[in-house]
Amino acid sequence: MRPRACRAAEKVYTKRMKQFLTKKHAWKLIFGTILFLSLLFSVARMAVRLAEVPIYTEAGGQGQVKADYMLGLVQCALGLVVMFVPSFLAKRFSLSIPNYMYVLYYIFLYCAVYLGEVRRFYFLIPDWDTYLHTFSGAMLGAMGFSIASMMNDEKSIPVRLSPGFLALFAFCFALASGAVWEIYEYTVDAVLKLNMQKYMTESGSILSGRAALADTMEDMIVDAAGALVMSVAGYLSIKLRKRNAEP
Repeated sequence: MRPRACRAAEKVYTKRMKQFLTKKHAWKLIFGTILFLSLLFSVARMAVRLAEVPIYTEAGGQGQVKADYMLGLVQCALGLVVMFVPSFLAKRFSLSIPNYMYVLYYIFLYCAVYLGEVRRFYFLIPDWDTYLHTFSGAMLGAMGFSIASMMNDEKSIPVRLSPGFLALFAFCFALASGAVWEIYEYTVDAVLKLNMQKYMTESGSILSGRAALADTMEDMIVDAAGALVMSVAGYLSIKLRKRNAEP
Protein backbone atom coordinates (compact mmCIF):
# COMPACT_ATOMS: atom_id res chain seq x y z
CA MET A 1 0.00 0.00 0.00
CA ARG A 2 1.11 3.58 -0.63
CA PRO A 3 2.17 5.64 2.37
CA ARG A 4 -0.49 7.84 3.87
CA ALA A 5 1.54 10.96 3.04
CA CYS A 6 1.56 10.06 -0.68
CA ARG A 7 -2.19 9.51 -0.70
CA ALA A 8 -2.75 12.81 1.08
CA ALA A 9 -0.47 14.65 -1.37
CA GLU A 10 -2.28 13.08 -4.32
CA LYS A 11 -5.65 14.20 -2.95
CA VAL A 12 -4.39 17.74 -2.46
CA TYR A 13 -2.93 17.82 -5.99
CA THR A 14 -6.15 16.47 -7.53
CA LYS A 15 -8.24 18.96 -5.61
CA ARG A 16 -6.09 21.88 -6.67
CA MET A 17 -6.11 20.79 -10.30
CA LYS A 18 -9.90 20.61 -10.28
CA GLN A 19 -10.07 24.06 -8.71
CA PHE A 20 -7.66 25.39 -11.33
CA LEU A 21 -9.61 23.97 -14.25
CA THR A 22 -12.82 25.54 -12.97
CA LYS A 23 -11.29 28.96 -12.53
CA LYS A 24 -12.32 31.80 -14.82
CA HIS A 25 -8.97 32.17 -16.57
CA ALA A 26 -7.90 28.51 -16.64
CA TRP A 27 -8.51 27.79 -20.32
CA LYS A 28 -7.05 31.13 -21.34
CA LEU A 29 -3.86 30.25 -19.44
CA ILE A 30 -3.71 26.70 -20.80
CA PHE A 31 -4.10 27.69 -24.46
CA GLY A 32 -1.82 30.69 -24.02
CA THR A 33 0.93 28.54 -22.50
CA ILE A 34 0.70 25.93 -25.26
CA LEU A 35 0.91 28.64 -27.92
CA PHE A 36 3.79 30.47 -26.24
CA LEU A 37 5.93 27.35 -25.79
CA SER A 38 5.21 26.10 -29.31
CA LEU A 39 6.26 29.40 -30.87
CA LEU A 40 9.27 29.85 -28.58
CA PHE A 41 10.74 26.44 -29.40
CA SER A 42 9.93 26.98 -33.08
CA VAL A 43 11.86 30.27 -33.12
CA ALA A 44 14.91 28.48 -31.70
CA ARG A 45 14.57 25.60 -34.17
CA MET A 46 14.10 27.89 -37.18
CA ALA A 47 17.08 30.02 -36.18
CA VAL A 48 19.33 26.94 -35.95
CA ARG A 49 18.11 25.51 -39.25
CA LEU A 50 18.45 28.88 -40.97
CA ALA A 51 22.10 29.04 -39.93
CA GLU A 52 22.75 25.48 -41.13
CA VAL A 53 21.19 25.77 -44.61
CA PRO A 54 23.68 27.13 -47.19
CA ILE A 55 22.80 30.06 -49.43
CA TYR A 56 21.75 28.74 -52.84
CA THR A 57 19.48 30.74 -55.12
CA GLU A 58 18.55 28.25 -57.83
CA ALA A 59 14.77 27.80 -58.13
CA GLY A 60 13.60 24.80 -56.18
CA GLY A 61 17.01 24.38 -54.50
CA GLN A 62 18.40 25.25 -51.08
CA GLY A 63 17.54 28.91 -51.55
CA GLN A 64 13.87 28.04 -51.42
CA VAL A 65 14.43 25.94 -48.28
CA LYS A 66 16.28 28.85 -46.67
CA ALA A 67 13.39 31.17 -47.53
CA ASP A 68 10.97 28.75 -45.89
CA TYR A 69 12.98 28.81 -42.65
CA MET A 70 13.21 32.59 -42.78
CA LEU A 71 9.44 32.83 -43.23
CA GLY A 72 8.86 30.45 -40.33
CA LEU A 73 11.24 32.42 -38.12
CA VAL A 74 9.56 35.74 -38.93
CA GLN A 75 6.07 34.34 -38.43
CA CYS A 76 6.88 32.64 -35.11
CA ALA A 77 8.68 35.70 -33.75
CA LEU A 78 5.77 37.92 -34.77
CA GLY A 79 3.34 35.41 -33.26
CA LEU A 80 5.11 35.70 -29.90
CA VAL A 81 4.61 39.45 -30.03
CA VAL A 82 1.01 39.67 -31.26
CA MET A 83 -0.27 37.03 -28.83
CA PHE A 84 0.11 39.65 -26.09
CA VAL A 85 -1.63 42.45 -28.02
CA PRO A 86 -5.15 41.78 -26.60
CA SER A 87 -3.82 41.81 -23.03
CA PHE A 88 -1.93 45.05 -23.70
CA LEU A 89 -5.00 46.73 -25.20
CA ALA A 90 -7.19 45.51 -22.35
CA LYS A 91 -4.87 47.06 -19.77
CA ARG A 92 -4.12 50.20 -21.80
CA PHE A 93 -7.75 51.11 -22.51
CA SER A 94 -9.40 49.35 -19.54
CA LEU A 95 -11.27 46.93 -21.79
CA SER A 96 -12.98 43.80 -20.54
CA ILE A 97 -12.22 41.27 -23.27
CA PRO A 98 -14.13 37.99 -22.76
CA ASN A 99 -11.97 34.96 -22.05
CA TYR A 100 -13.46 33.03 -24.95
CA MET A 101 -12.05 35.70 -27.28
CA TYR A 102 -8.56 35.06 -25.89
CA VAL A 103 -9.00 31.31 -26.42
CA LEU A 104 -10.22 31.77 -30.01
CA TYR A 105 -7.35 34.17 -30.67
CA TYR A 106 -4.76 31.71 -29.35
CA ILE A 107 -6.28 28.86 -31.34
CA PHE A 108 -6.13 30.94 -34.52
CA LEU A 109 -2.47 31.87 -33.96
CA TYR A 110 -1.59 28.25 -33.22
CA CYS A 111 -3.29 27.03 -36.40
CA ALA A 112 -1.97 29.84 -38.59
CA VAL A 113 1.61 30.13 -37.37
CA TYR A 114 2.61 26.85 -35.75
CA LEU A 115 0.55 24.38 -37.77
CA GLY A 116 0.49 26.46 -40.94
CA GLU A 117 4.12 27.56 -41.18
CA VAL A 118 6.11 25.27 -38.89
CA ARG A 119 4.21 22.07 -39.64
CA ARG A 120 3.56 23.18 -43.23
CA PHE A 121 -0.20 22.62 -43.14
CA TYR A 122 -0.51 25.31 -45.83
CA PHE A 123 1.06 22.86 -48.29
CA LEU A 124 -0.03 19.55 -46.74
CA ILE A 125 -3.76 20.28 -46.32
CA PRO A 126 -5.71 21.69 -49.28
CA ASP A 127 -7.45 25.04 -48.58
CA TRP A 128 -5.92 25.29 -45.07
CA ASP A 129 -5.40 29.03 -45.64
CA THR A 130 -9.02 29.44 -46.71
CA TYR A 131 -10.31 27.74 -43.57
CA LEU A 132 -8.13 29.96 -41.39
CA HIS A 133 -9.24 33.18 -43.05
CA THR A 134 -12.90 32.17 -42.70
CA PHE A 135 -12.29 31.50 -39.01
CA SER A 136 -10.36 34.75 -38.55
CA GLY A 137 -13.10 36.74 -40.30
CA ALA A 138 -15.70 35.30 -37.92
CA MET A 139 -13.41 35.85 -34.92
CA LEU A 140 -12.67 39.46 -35.87
CA GLY A 141 -16.35 40.07 -36.51
CA ALA A 142 -17.16 38.81 -33.02
CA MET A 143 -14.36 40.93 -31.59
CA GLY A 144 -15.61 44.03 -33.37
CA PHE A 145 -19.12 43.38 -32.14
CA SER A 146 -17.85 42.92 -28.58
CA ILE A 147 -15.85 46.17 -28.70
CA ALA A 148 -18.79 48.16 -30.08
CA SER A 149 -21.19 46.59 -27.57
CA MET A 150 -18.91 47.44 -24.64
CA MET A 151 -18.71 51.05 -25.81
CA ASN A 152 -22.44 51.11 -26.36
CA ASP A 153 -23.07 49.90 -22.80
CA GLU A 154 -20.62 52.37 -21.26
CA LYS A 155 -22.60 54.86 -19.18
CA SER A 156 -20.06 57.64 -19.68
CA ILE A 157 -20.75 57.61 -23.44
CA PRO A 158 -24.12 59.29 -24.15
CA VAL A 159 -24.49 57.92 -27.70
CA ARG A 160 -26.48 54.70 -28.14
CA LEU A 161 -25.89 52.76 -31.34
CA SER A 162 -28.55 50.68 -33.06
CA PRO A 163 -28.11 46.91 -33.51
CA GLY A 164 -27.80 47.46 -37.26
CA PHE A 165 -24.92 49.90 -36.83
CA LEU A 166 -23.18 47.55 -34.40
CA ALA A 167 -23.39 44.79 -37.00
CA LEU A 168 -22.07 47.12 -39.71
CA PHE A 169 -19.17 48.18 -37.45
CA ALA A 170 -18.29 44.56 -36.70
CA PHE A 171 -18.31 43.68 -40.40
CA CYS A 172 -16.14 46.67 -41.38
CA PHE A 173 -13.78 46.05 -38.44
CA ALA A 174 -13.15 42.48 -39.60
CA LEU A 175 -12.64 43.53 -43.23
CA ALA A 176 -10.25 46.34 -42.24
CA SER A 177 -8.24 43.95 -40.07
CA GLY A 178 -8.06 41.47 -42.95
CA ALA A 179 -6.86 44.23 -45.30
CA VAL A 180 -4.14 45.25 -42.83
CA TRP A 181 -2.98 41.63 -42.69
CA GLU A 182 -2.75 41.43 -46.49
CA ILE A 183 -0.70 44.66 -46.53
CA TYR A 184 1.60 43.13 -43.93
CA GLU A 185 2.04 39.96 -46.01
CA TYR A 186 2.75 41.95 -49.17
CA THR A 187 5.30 44.16 -47.37
CA VAL A 188 7.13 41.23 -45.77
CA ASP A 189 7.25 39.38 -49.10
CA ALA A 190 8.71 42.46 -50.82
CA VAL A 191 11.31 43.22 -48.13
CA LEU A 192 12.42 39.71 -47.17
CA LYS A 193 11.69 37.97 -50.51
CA LEU A 194 9.32 35.48 -48.88
CA ASN A 195 6.10 33.83 -50.08
CA MET A 196 3.40 34.69 -47.54
CA GLN A 197 0.92 35.62 -50.26
CA LYS A 198 1.62 32.40 -52.14
CA TYR A 199 2.53 34.16 -55.37
CA MET A 200 5.08 31.38 -55.90
CA THR A 201 4.52 27.63 -55.97
CA GLU A 202 6.33 25.27 -53.61
CA SER A 203 8.71 24.35 -56.44
CA GLY A 204 9.69 28.02 -56.88
CA SER A 205 7.67 28.91 -60.00
CA ILE A 206 6.44 32.53 -60.03
CA LEU A 207 2.71 32.94 -60.69
CA SER A 208 1.41 35.79 -62.84
CA GLY A 209 -1.82 37.58 -63.70
CA ARG A 210 -5.02 36.35 -62.11
CA ALA A 211 -3.28 33.34 -60.54
CA ALA A 212 -0.97 35.62 -58.54
CA LEU A 213 -3.98 37.50 -57.13
CA ALA A 214 -5.99 34.39 -56.31
CA ASP A 215 -4.64 33.85 -52.79
CA THR A 216 -5.15 37.47 -51.69
CA MET A 217 -8.64 37.77 -53.15
CA GLU A 218 -9.76 34.42 -51.77
CA ASP A 219 -8.53 35.52 -48.33
CA MET A 220 -10.51 38.77 -48.53
CA ILE A 221 -13.65 37.00 -49.74
CA VAL A 222 -13.70 34.37 -47.00
CA ASP A 223 -12.82 37.08 -44.43
CA ALA A 224 -15.95 38.90 -45.54
CA ALA A 225 -18.04 35.72 -45.41
CA GLY A 226 -16.96 34.87 -41.86
CA ALA A 227 -17.45 38.46 -40.71
CA LEU A 228 -20.91 38.61 -42.30
CA VAL A 229 -22.05 35.47 -40.48
CA MET A 230 -20.91 36.78 -37.08
CA SER A 231 -22.32 40.26 -37.73
CA VAL A 232 -25.74 38.87 -38.59
CA ALA A 233 -25.61 36.51 -35.59
CA GLY A 234 -24.72 39.42 -33.29
CA TYR A 235 -27.52 41.55 -34.73
CA LEU A 236 -30.09 38.80 -34.22
CA SER A 237 -28.87 38.10 -30.67
CA ILE A 238 -29.30 41.76 -29.67
CA LYS A 239 -32.75 41.96 -31.24
CA LEU A 240 -33.78 38.75 -29.47
CA ARG A 241 -32.40 39.96 -26.14
CA LYS A 242 -34.30 43.23 -26.44
CA ARG A 243 -37.49 41.41 -27.35
CA ASN A 244 -37.20 39.12 -24.34
CA ALA A 245 -36.51 42.11 -22.09
CA GLU A 246 -39.74 43.84 -23.10
CA PRO A 247 -42.58 43.45 -20.57
